[in-house]
Amino acid sequence: MDKLKKALSGDDEDEEKGIVTQISDASTLSWSTRIKGFIVCFVLGVVLSTLGTCLLFARNGLIMFAVLYTVGNILSLSSTCFLMGPLNQLKKMFAKTRIIATILVLVMFVLTIVFATALKNGAALAILCCILQFLALTWYSLSYIPFARDAAKKCFAGCIG
Repeated sequence: MDKLKKALSGDDEDEEKGIVTQISDASTLSWSTRIKGFIVCFVLGVVLSTLGTCLLFARNGLIMFAVLYTVGNILSLSSTCFLMGPLNQLKKMFAKTRIIATILVLVMFVLTIVFATALKNGAALAILCCILQFLALTWYSLSYIPFARDAAKKCFAGCIG
């Protein structure tokens, strides 16, 4: 209410603050609200991805699979914004150690939707993109666990060699 009074009275001391600070001040959530938002967003993402997988073999199921699977992954990925905040999430996503993985994930999101919806015969490409999307998300997720990428590399090198 104080902010509304200041804005209506012409007291613009908030103009000295940056836009990011103003948005942060206006959108602070309690810790319990952040946890609830994370859980709801993550569970909804998992449900959509699972539902998409179940619809894979239904009539016209490929489009529904690709769209629901991708939207579910986007929701699951964005659920962490509730925990760390959207700006901090973006900073971490585009950090030097995971920028390539982030770009691959985003490209796979877009390509999956495009191949499933825009191309008439894009079924095989959409499924390939879903597989690549899963691998890119896995590689991206491993970047948050210390030494996990190195362990995964050694594991696959041991399996192949």
